[in-house]
Amino acid sequence: MGWFGVIRQAAERLFGAPGAERGARAGAPGQAALNRTAGEAIKTYIEKQNLGLSGLCVDFDGASGTVTLAGAAPSRQAAEQAALAAASVASVAAVDNRLNVPAGLHDMAPGERRAGDTASQGADPDQAAAGRQPRISIL
Repeated sequence: MGWFGVIRQAAERLFGAPGAERGARAGAPGQAALNRTAGEAIKTYIEKQNLGLSGLCVDFDGASGTVTLAGAAPSRQAAEQAALAAASVASVAAVDNRLNVPAGLHDMAPGERRAGDTASQGADPDQAAAGRQPRISIL
């Protein structure tokens, strides 16, 4: 059996095969079991990305193609990478990202500022307000 056959067989086991009603009558796993299996496969794929997620729970709804992610992520970037990894799986149409991200400076959006942030303040208040850094000249 070639690679395409292996991939096709795995996809049929995860997401159902043509004529799935016949297989269900013959004792094949039901939709809930297939959803669990697909969720576990997606979870394994996300964990291989080494994103530092803890308590990761992945649910897959085959009828809508929706993956739901739950747990804790160390940063906003890690949570977004987990959602992208889930979205890249075949048959996934949407990702409901419910990963909790701790509040902190490391997960701020680009350009976002918080009270007490002095990193953008230069020697000249006019330059800081305009978003420019002070010029340094070497004589």
